Amino acid sequence: MIDHLIVGGGSAGCVLAARLSEDTSHRVLLLEAGPRDTAPEIEIPLGFHKLLGGELDWDYRTDPSDDPTGRARRWPQGRVLGGSSSINAMIWMRGHPTDYDAWARATGDDRWAWSNVRPILLGMEDHHAGASMHHGADGPMRIERLRDPHPLSAAFLDACADVGIPRTPDFNGGEQRGAGWYEVTQRRGTRWSAARGYLRSVLGRRNLEVRTGAFVRRVLVRAGRAVGIEVEVDGTVEEVLAGEVVLAAGAIGSPHLLLRSGIGPSADLEAAGVDVVQDLPGVGADLQDHPCVPVAWRTDVRTILDAETFGEYLKWRLLRRGMLTSNVAEAGAMLCTRPDDPVPDIQFHFIPAFAIDHGTRNPDGSGFTIGVTLVRVASRGRIRIASADPHAPPIIEAGTFSESEDLERMVEGVRIAREVGRAGGFDVWRIGEEIPGEGVGDADDDLLRRHCLAEHQTLYHPVGTVAMGSDESGAPLTPDLRVRGVPGLRVIDASVMPRIPNANTNAPTMLVAEVGARAIRAL
Repeated sequence: MIDHLIVGGGSAGCVLAARLSEDTSHRVLLLEAGPRDTAPEIEIPLGFHKLLGGELDWDYRTDPSDDPTGRARRWPQGRVLGGSSSINAMIWMRGHPTDYDAWARATGDDRWAWSNVRPILLGMEDHHAGASMHHGADGPMRIERLRDPHPLSAAFLDACADVGIPRTPDFNGGEQRGAGWYEVTQRRGTRWSAARGYLRSVLGRRNLEVRTGAFVRRVLVRAGRAVGIEVEVDGTVEEVLAGEVVLAAGAIGSPHLLLRSGIGPSADLEAAGVDVVQDLPGVGADLQDHPCVPVAWRTDVRTILDAETFGEYLKWRLLRRGMLTSNVAEAGAMLCTRPDDPVPDIQFHFIPAFAIDHGTRNPDGSGFTIGVTLVRVASRGRIRIASADPHAPPIIEAGTFSESEDLERMVEGVRIAREVGRAGGFDVWRIGEEIPGEGVGDADDDLLRRHCLAEHQTLYHPVGTVAMGSDESGAPLTPDLRVRGVPGLRVIDASVMPRIPNANTNAPTMLVAEVGARAIRAL
């Protein structure tokens, strides 16, 4: 009998499989729809941009009727062992302490408070500088500085200083605000995903089984209790029973699987032809994401888009150095658009190349980009079910800029980014502004708003669609991540976050799995 059946081998699923199988008396099965993480583009850090839209990406699209300009936008998500940690930009950020205290207030459970999760976050780290007040050592996730950043990224930090954005030595240190280098999940210039950090070393455990190429169609609920799943492998459908089912399929996959299983808003389920098992209106609701708007300039130097040469490959293969070690977004900044804000609401991701619409609409020639990212988000969207067909994609209503406050903050962030791009630190590198272009004035609010509405893209950070909350909140999950009204079923991934962290979400997602595993093992 399988004790813990985990659906989804992404960042959260790898953590759960490793932690739950530590108890050798329990049998653990991990199911992943995608393949093993053996593609060379996963191992080579800069190679990940080639994976977007391919077989290792769910390649979701948003609902165009919900978009401010009527476009269906790409929302990449990893479909491979390691999930999005195998195809992301490898940035390791925890978010702000107030994020976790907000989770504790939303759930009424102090296990989510910063004072309690901080030691767990440190324990996850194998930091290049060793143990300190702000970092851990000997944990499963290797955290390093970039080995060979592009000179344009150093120029970005100089330009930030020119406009009064102070330098920070560590975004995960005592002060989040400022400009600095991103630390990344790499070991000696090679990607270090959740699959590498948590799963590979434990694959020999007799009580742990990992199956890839296994698409879970629905959760089986009998007599009101989750008893297993229906899975499809190579066109053959079978049932797998378990003592407990844990969904770790991500903020899009987990709510969609619940909806396909008849767990969610009854009206939506009935409209899609799905029998209602449990009416839970919160399933699929409260979708949050970090929208990113590019500001780009022309240059006449080689950028990381010129890294596909035999010489660069040899440099990476022999020395683990060169442009192929780049994580694309090499440096960044955290800042407040309102002077009285205590917590940053805008994050810059500096890319020493053009990076427009996930790189699919780059201008000809060379350039560099500041991705202006809103990290304090008021807007909300939702995930809906289109059909009872398990292979029909979900409807993603992103809700981007549905709250006017978000658009105004983004416009201000774009203004600051343009000021950075014009600063002296870039004088020897910059030819001219390409996007939105020299003809758009900083005072032209209407044109800047149009630019944000037209050019925004996801930063790949959807959360909140099966949120945890207190008993009075109406949230679909309890604070220990059980699905309300369906015994034997939990959700443990980014979808449980009641509020999106104000930084990259990979580390917080793994934290959710660490805490969730502790909750399961406490029984």
